[in-house]
Amino acid sequence: MSSNPVAEAVASLMPRAKEELTELVAFKSVADFDQFPRSESEGAARWIADALAAEGFQDVALLDTPDGTQSVYGYLPGPEGAKTVLLYAHYDVQPPLDEAGWTTPPFELTEREGRWYGRGTADCKGGVIMHLLALRALRASGGVPVHVKVIAEGSEEQGTGGLERYAEEHPDLLTADTIVIGDAGNFRAGLPTVTSTLRGMTLVRVSVDTLEGNLHSGQFGGAAPDALSALIRVLDSLRAEDGSTTVDGLVAENRWEGVEYPEEQFRKDAKVLDGVELIGSGSVADRIWARPSVTVLGIDCPPVVGATPSVQARARALISLRVPPGVDAVDATKLLQAHLEARTPWGARVRTEQIGQGQAFRADTSSPAYAAMAEAMEAAYPGQEMQYAGQGGSIPLCNTLASLYPQAEILLIGLSEPEAQIHAVNESVSPDELERLSVTEALFLRNYAAG
Repeated sequence: MSSNPVAEAVASLMPRAKEELTELVAFKSVADFDQFPRSESEGAARWIADALAAEGFQDVALLDTPDGTQSVYGYLPGPEGAKTVLLYAHYDVQPPLDEAGWTTPPFELTEREGRWYGRGTADCKGGVIMHLLALRALRASGGVPVHVKVIAEGSEEQGTGGLERYAEEHPDLLTADTIVIGDAGNFRAGLPTVTSTLRGMTLVRVSVDTLEGNLHSGQFGGAAPDALSALIRVLDSLRAEDGSTTVDGLVAENRWEGVEYPEEQFRKDAKVLDGVELIGSGSVADRIWARPSVTVLGIDCPPVVGATPSVQARARALISLRVPPGVDAVDATKLLQAHLEARTPWGARVRTEQIGQGQAFRADTSSPAYAAMAEAMEAAYPGQEMQYAGQGGSIPLCNTLASLYPQAEILLIGLSEPEAQIHAVNESVSPDELERLSVTEALFLRNYAAG
């Protein structure tokens, strides 16, 4: 990285950043309070509030959102007449999944082979630290040239919409000229990227019942309708022979215009086993950024160990459906529910319940903020130009902010490049990416203020 005061300031702050991220990762801030203590999320929120207060933020507050979680807000005034920039991240994280599958404990930041491992290091506690680093670097090299608002969400991973509803009820709180969402990632480490589209999502729980209770498979099997088998047939109907998503009435032929994703690179990033084919049709970019995709997230059924010779009376599954920009998530939910109900065999009783939802998002990449970001990225990543990519995941707040503040420019950057393995075991962040993106954000704020 070429020498400049901002880059030098960020570099000097990296040891402190590691210490702070270690503290923040230690909170088991999963916003599923049936499985994880509420105190862990509240502790993480207080940590961020204290950090903002220590940086001179005013009006620092823990916001009690309608879904029972907390978001953290703070305001840092800039020069008179300056523009206002909102910086977003979230401090809630995914569950660790199989803790035995982690090489090191999920809630202990551990350095290994040049990366920092731990749940939330990239998604998205690292984003909180990125914002702090950028602001500190600016203060150390001339001052912060804009008004800054920070919002750190407490339930983004759950998709329960708490912050969206709070923002709608308090529309003046997050108003800004530009919004930087620190919850995306470079297309690959070292290639500066803004995320220009996000797929929307819906979560649907489907339950199938066929009998009043389980039956002995030897006595009744062959004629008694098996709820688990019925559910398996329903789930299989969601994919074509090549693995493409097939929800009745849902269009799945869009094409991606932007950076392409070579199949061999995708296989490497996704760690696809040798000899196993990718699913779907079209380019990889089409499949993961421009078309719907369905995933079975979990099935309630007897485990193999301890299973009895029984015909199952009931079974259920949790299904995620991702949809590209241009597809309304509400309409997609209705189509998915109708598909599940229509495809359930043998007259089995079926119930569907929508339990989470977020709309897709498309950014206006022609705005002046994108020019300021391109200049910042080229300075922080010498020899590289800013790229545009999509993201298969959703950030529900984006559409809420776009609706509330239609004149605001929204940019998505972050630390979740493919090697980060967000949502999986052994999540990690590249400290080099953290450093470069912190420089990027600081330079962007300076460029944007001068524009």
